[in-house]
Amino acid sequence: MGKECLLQVQNVTKRYGDKIALNDFSMDICPGEIVALIGENGAGKTTLCSLIPRFYDVSEGSIKIDGTDIRDVTLNSLRNQIGMVQQDVYLFAGTIMDNIAYGKPGATKEEVIEAAKNANAHEFIMSFPDGYDTDIGQRGIKLSGGQKQRLSIARVFLKNPPILIFDEATSALDNESEKVVQESLEKLASNRTTFVIAHRLTTIQNAQKIIVLTEEGIAESGTHEQLVSSGGIYEKLYNMHKQ
Repeated sequence: MGKECLLQVQNVTKRYGDKIALNDFSMDICPGEIVALIGENGAGKTTLCSLIPRFYDVSEGSIKIDGTDIRDVTLNSLRNQIGMVQQDVYLFAGTIMDNIAYGKPGATKEEVIEAAKNANAHEFIMSFPDGYDTDIGQRGIKLSGGQKQRLSIARVFLKNPPILIFDEATSALDNESEKVVQESLEKLASNRTTFVIAHRLTTIQNAQKIIVLTEEGIAESGTHEQLVSSGGIYEKLYNMHKQ
């Protein structure tokens, strides 16, 4: 299986001083596969998302992409392979065009517009009098949460990386915005290796593998159907969400 897997996390532990944030975690993600991670706060989900692009380094174990330890490549080449969509969207004061183009320096206007269309953002952008030249204010203050998220997704479409990380990408949105953003996330994930952290279980049912994480480590792993029928933690969470 080793060579087929694009992303391999092997026996990874992350400590902050005396505190263990992630304990002896392993997973393999194959090309084009969607793997979802759920679990209680403090179980290490966001820590793992920070270790893959090397915002921090592992304390023990290794993370490999295409069989190469991520510590053996430059940060620039590593992060060029990864697109992140997070709950807290990073936007800067400037135009919509500039904010999307940040995903690929030197991108043409046509490429930016195509990325926005893929992210279900073109329509709302064109509803502004200045379209793509609209100034969005500091941190995108003039935009709604769903609009900000779609700009960040357009940015990743433009970057076109092979690996995606979605960290609670829809958890701060209302139901209507979530539906539109979820559609664009699914389109973005098509044929890419995708790692999803989610609170809302409805957003991860199409994942090939769902991992349930606790502070002790991996409690359960399988498809949605397998986990719902197993009578474990996931099944209880799923039934709670349905109510």
